[in-house]
Amino acid sequence: MGVPLNGDVLDCLIVGGGPAGLTAGLYLARLRRRFVIVDGGAPRAAWIPKSHNIPVFSAGISGTDLLDRQRDNLAQYDVQPMSGTVSGLKKQPDRFIAVIEGDGGSRQIAAKRVLLATGGVDIEPDLPDLPNAIQRGLVRYCPICDGYESRDRRIAVIGYGDHGLGEAIFIARTYSRDVTLLTLGQGLEKPLKRQEELDSLGVKVVEDPVERLDLEGDRIAALHAGGKELHFDVLYSALGLKYRSDLALSLGAEHDSSGSLIVDIHCQTSIPGLYAAGDVVRGLDQIVIAMGHAATAAIDIHNHCELPTEDEPGGA
Repeated sequence: MGVPLNGDVLDCLIVGGGPAGLTAGLYLARLRRRFVIVDGGAPRAAWIPKSHNIPVFSAGISGTDLLDRQRDNLAQYDVQPMSGTVSGLKKQPDRFIAVIEGDGGSRQIAAKRVLLATGGVDIEPDLPDLPNAIQRGLVRYCPICDGYESRDRRIAVIGYGDHGLGEAIFIARTYSRDVTLLTLGQGLEKPLKRQEELDSLGVKVVEDPVERLDLEGDRIAALHAGGKELHFDVLYSALGLKYRSDLALSLGAEHDSSGSLIVDIHCQTSIPGLYAAGDVVRGLDQIVIAMGHAATAAIDIHNHCELPTEDEPGGA
């Protein structure tokens, strides 16, 4: 279970204290495994004003409330995430050695298996005089989570390239017929890909840079671009994520071109004993999917705890 560090080899080290890492901790605690959760304190879920896609919360729940409930749940099993950052990870034949940086300096943890629940960081749009617009809640980042609440309203999508075009089409096809794609001055290759879909859905494209913003309280009231004043009810960013996959990449784990990790049906990476769950895994970035990854990985870790690793004699 969650244990104090005394130099022993743990069953598992969980890196990340978001929904995936805390779910994995719950499973491993109830499976009576010895593990530690290392939490860097910046989960992407904390930015969510309210999610309506977690089935048991009919009125929705904020990211911070969800994380608080998960931590309270773990406390029943005497599990307390450890504050710190895993700055390095090495693989030995029968264990991993992680370097943890925290307020007390640097220390090492040894674990037979590691679960990375490190997630990603949304790329912030370059809006004038408005840093951290996503983190401040002025720009949203998940239409799957809250697009239903924005249905039939004026929606802007900030993005460019295939991802920006795809998200604008998705929102127009699903939630609203008043959608504008803002490229923030990034020119799009002509002729536009999926032009027929854009036309059929009435998606407008504005390629001019945003020169000025008008703020009213906790919302962007207007954007000024190309000499025009643009008004929207909701803005979404479709600029993608920077995946926190450096630890896995340093070990040579398989990944896609964006840096997200490729895992098998048990959420194990191409490195034996190294698992991944949540946004850092290639696929949909959804809390319930992250929790499912975590449960899948934790059960597989438990089932292999008494077995030698694949690098050891007799390993499978």
